Amino acid sequence: MWKKRGLLQIFNNHLVDYPSPVNVNYMWSIGSLAGICLAIQIISGVFLAMHYVPHIDHAFLSVEHIMRDVNNGWLFRYVHANGASMMFIALYIHMAKHLYYGSYMRPRHGLWITGVIIFLLTVITAFMGYVLPWGQMSFWGATVITNLFTAVPIIGKFIVSLLWGGFAVDNPTLNRFLSLHFLLPFVLAGLSILHLILLHTDGNNNPLGINSKFHFTFFYPYFLYQRSFCIICLFSYVYDFCFFFPQRFRGC
Repeated sequence: MWKKRGLLQIFNNHLVDYPSPVNVNYMWSIGSLAGICLAIQIISGVFLAMHYVPHIDHAFLSVEHIMRDVNNGWLFRYVHANGASMMFIALYIHMAKHLYYGSYMRPRHGLWITGVIIFLLTVITAFMGYVLPWGQMSFWGATVITNLFTAVPIIGKFIVSLLWGGFAVDNPTLNRFLSLHFLLPFVLAGLSILHLILLHTDGNNNPLGINSKFHFTFFYPYFLYQRSFCIICLFSYVYDFCFFFPQRFRGC
């Protein structure tokens, strides 16, 4: 008899025959939306990096070049900027839901810890991306936030000088922030896979706390259709903001 092997077996175990609690609702799709937002950020960010110049004399002009001269550059920048806001909204709702339903308790404490690490790295990545356009808000934002590390006893000034690459926020700072902003999303992608593995190891929590080993339904087709509907809604919101309210989440 033919058996599923390799990647096909993994796909079947996690997206087809994966047992999920019968009473999981749309709130349990928010984590998937955050993952989709991360994928959007990586794809649009790679495109933007092709045209961005990490130099204090040219960074702002390169962003204007992307907006005005590059074919569909304005769209990729608005998708990247508004996609970041959508990702944070999804993360806030996702974490608030798990706090409310007590998903941070055993046996899912490892899942919660990886989720918190993902959130903190996302905040750091977003801050570094905020600095890259190198406007007045970017420069002074970088100056203020990095100076907060001087409050760390003994090694605070060393951390600040390490972030700056000198004695003030300057060109080395911009280069370091770009490198980390480009690298950290891939670290986040790896952590998200680990987060998903832990989720499928300990199982989903649910509103009534029922045991998914006895009261469950398979992920396909109901939950896959549910996630697909939520993803369509996400793309609709991103479309609306990018084309009709691109500056609503000001700060890009």
